[in-house]
Amino acid sequence: MQTFTINSALDMHLHLRDEEMLKLVAPLTSKTFAAALIMPNLVPPVTTKEALLGYKERIKEACKKDDFEPKMTLFFKNDYSYEFLKDIKDEIIALKLYPAGITTNSETGVSSMDVESLRPTLESMSKLNIPLCIHGETNGFVMDREKEFMPIYESIASSFPDLKIIMEHITTKDAVKLLDKYENLYATVTLHHLLITLDDLAGGMLKPHLFCKPIAKRPEDRSALLEAALNAHPKLMFGSDSAPHPKHKKECCGCAAGVFTSPIALQVLTELFDKNNKLENLNSFISLNAQRIYNFKAKEKAIKLVKKEFIVPDAYRYNEEIVVPMFAGESLSWSIEE
Repeated sequence: MQTFTINSALDMHLHLRDEEMLKLVAPLTSKTFAAALIMPNLVPPVTTKEALLGYKERIKEACKKDDFEPKMTLFFKNDYSYEFLKDIKDEIIALKLYPAGITTNSETGVSSMDVESLRPTLESMSKLNIPLCIHGETNGFVMDREKEFMPIYESIASSFPDLKIIMEHITTKDAVKLLDKYENLYATVTLHHLLITLDDLAGGMLKPHLFCKPIAKRPEDRSALLEAALNAHPKLMFGSDSAPHPKHKKECCGCAAGVFTSPIALQVLTELFDKNNKLENLNSFISLNAQRIYNFKAKEKAIKLVKKEFIVPDAYRYNEEIVVPMFAGESLSWSIEE
């Protein structure tokens, strides 16, 4: 196949940051994606209706040249009232729960994952049919953090059977297995976790632009994720977790966690599915599954890809901001038709 069309591409886990960084990275998604689920871990995090609507307007302003819809999320807190969530329900697509201090800008996240401490907000969400997105990691040994979180997913899923729960950016074979155990559990998976293992990051010379949280795992984990994605598992969606950091904060001591993939996601996914003879499943993975799981109709937006070499830029720039993408300077076999 020499051409392929992606219909209404959706990125169901995206970091756009704010201010100058927002102006740089948002158009790199809005140019090709129909919509994206926007993460709320700004500084301070998005916890009020005023902050949410203000952030949405700044995103729209940054993307004003494109037909693009930001799907907004609220930063999870234990003390949201039913009345507050009912009032804001039409402005959001989900709440995002971060264990405190587990990833970028999550210091004010949840300090206890005990179901009873979470119950007030989760009961309101369940009644109002608001999905819960979770960054599922403990503070244990870095390679085991997601695996150790599995019992917490199970506890919440069984305690709130009417609550739709999305395991964000899953990285292990254990999480893939859990998808089929509970009816109300779903998941996103990133581009980079379909491609790399810990060996790619640190097996030779350290590659800071591949450092992310959750950290890349073992070959058997990548294989399980890839099999589920290539076969368009009905409970799995694409969520890039594209997380831009300035170049000087990646290429330094104390490297920031995050892989920037937004500008190359469609090209690489098309290459990956084509190489595995699964192109017929790509639209389900990158669009149809998410529309069904989140129960919305995406904007019509067709993006045509052609089997033609694309050289990934060494960096993307906006004024003083410089961000390095995954595969910087390398050649891809598929391009987006201008």
